[in-house]
Amino acid sequence: MAAHSTPGEAGTDAPQFPAYYEAVPVPAGADGDYRYFQPTGATVSVWSPDIQHGGPPTGLLVQAMEEAVDPRPVDERHENPDAPDSLAFTRVTMEILGAVGLGVNRVRTWVPRPGRQISQVAAELDAQQPDGSFRTVGRATAWRLRTGDTSAVAELPHPPLPTGPGEGPRTIGFAEVDGVSVPWGRVGFIGTVEVAFTQGRNGPASAVWLRPLLPLIAGSPTSELASAFTVIDVANGVGTRLDPAEWSWMNTDTTVHLTGRPRGEWIGLDAALAAGREGFGASFADLYDTGGFFGRSAQTVLLSKQP
Repeated sequence: MAAHSTPGEAGTDAPQFPAYYEAVPVPAGADGDYRYFQPTGATVSVWSPDIQHGGPPTGLLVQAMEEAVDPRPVDERHENPDAPDSLAFTRVTMEILGAVGLGVNRVRTWVPRPGRQISQVAAELDAQQPDGSFRTVGRATAWRLRTGDTSAVAELPHPPLPTGPGEGPRTIGFAEVDGVSVPWGRVGFIGTVEVAFTQGRNGPASAVWLRPLLPLIAGSPTSELASAFTVIDVANGVGTRLDPAEWSWMNTDTTVHLTGRPRGEWIGLDAALAAGREGFGASFADLYDTGGFFGRSAQTVLLSKQP
């Protein structure tokens, strides 16, 4: 059982890695349109020690897309979130096209649809295969829309979560507590995430507050949007009481519709898995920061009985 902490304090164990990725030089003769990264053990999935959890690759692609359209330093973007072109990220979809391996990863970005009011940016992640070749294993697309003052008609579907991340015990990873979420323990990526529970509204599982304890890239700051997307993928793991020793429910994608820009380190997930009768389902989650609701996520899920 993971060690509980007193309210407002983190658990005692800390991650043993400097970041989720380390930047590596572009190999001689390689395509200069790509940036190259070495995943660390902090990215490892709960489903297999040979692949990455979906969270870090999603965060990596989101940060790459941000940098493609807004070259300002991350600290400057935190102080003034309005991009020079006055567009904001409003919907992001991450498609998992194959196993995201632990060999060298490379990332490229492009803008399929430029525009002054509506624009789309995209990114791909390739993973190096045993023969040295690269295979595209992840693709993200994001719609960006013109911003403006609509506070006069603002209306959100839910109030903030009942309690914030500083109002109860916090743990590193997921404690094996009966009736609370899924006991994932501290495997790989999950062992680098700080967790606090609160009352949920969407299903039998509790809502959870999460924050990644590592930067995405060693030696580089992580944007607030990329940090949020690093943990939003976890919604598929916390919205059910299925036993992972009996079932697997791997998601093939994550789509997030945003009503605002997430702020701060902590992201709240109020998730529920809708398990169908024919081997597939979907996880849905309402998303919060400490200021309140900022969007919803949806994930396609392959349901499988464990052997």
